[in-house]
Amino acid sequence: MRIDYDEAAKFLQEHDNYIILTHQNPDGDTIGGGFGLCYALRSIGKKANVLCSDEFSERYEFLTSGCPPMKFKHDTIVSVDVADKALLGSKLAHYGDYVRLCIDHHKSNTGYAEKTLLNPDAAAACEVIYELFVNMNIRLDVTAAECLYTGIATDTGCFKYSCTTGRTHIIAAELMDCGIKFARINRDMFDIKSKGRVELERYIISSMEYFLDDKCSLITITKAVTEETGATSSDFEGISNLTLQLQGTRVGVVIKERDDGKFRVSMRSASDVDVSDICTKFGGGGHKRAAGCLMEGSPEVIKRRLLSAIAPALGMNLWLIDN
Repeated sequence: MRIDYDEAAKFLQEHDNYIILTHQNPDGDTIGGGFGLCYALRSIGKKANVLCSDEFSERYEFLTSGCPPMKFKHDTIVSVDVADKALLGSKLAHYGDYVRLCIDHHKSNTGYAEKTLLNPDAAAACEVIYELFVNMNIRLDVTAAECLYTGIATDTGCFKYSCTTGRTHIIAAELMDCGIKFARINRDMFDIKSKGRVELERYIISSMEYFLDDKCSLITITKAVTEETGATSSDFEGISNLTLQLQGTRVGVVIKERDDGKFRVSMRSASDVDVSDICTKFGGGGHKRAAGCLMEGSPEVIKRRLLSAIAPALGMNLWLIDN
């Protein structure tokens, strides 16, 4: 059931003993939203913990280190930035049918939670959470504000993606006024790279494939490539955006092999092409310009299936796939 900010605020005020679920392969928005919510709930006397199927990257330690787990009997399950319960990952899958409140910004949200606070026009889940805190009259401390700023900054590519709105900038400014170290956050999130990330980018630039009159760029990353570059899971965050750097490219695709042999597809759009619609055809979804899905088969078969769906979205003929 979709609810508004007033109803979500009432829910959080009336309940306690929270488990806050984040999605697998956690990014800045789900981490920032999860811990921002946790800090805020604790500040008003609630008990709350944040859980994830995967480890949080060291680059987000400045957000997570000040929030050690509390001991209490969990009553209320909330998810943040999780559009589908399948995205919770194997370790949290057993919670999927018991989520009381989901806070999200993905238009592809499946409505798996009992109550859903959804704003598909928000640039990040952290933007939705900020508006919720305003409704609840919660005064954010620096750490909680840094959590929300980090989530918004990372999901907007440091405010350069088209999902960024005037309201996004206003919220960011209000979070900056809380005294956060925004310059340090932006440098750590966007300028500093691990050796594994640098090697991964080197591989991507040298191995990129181009299709459909160069309007679609595609990279395939096997487990062997991951091992060779030394890249960790956190090194892949935001990697899909590199596929849009070629002038004239309208759709970028990353096909990455998982440990179980399946392939995670991440798709980005630099035009009016709705990649969420494309990914939905393969059981996935997301945003108009950033979406993904999970596929099985050989990389070549997956590639042709994806290109067969991308071509008509670009208004192009299928025969151009081989050109």
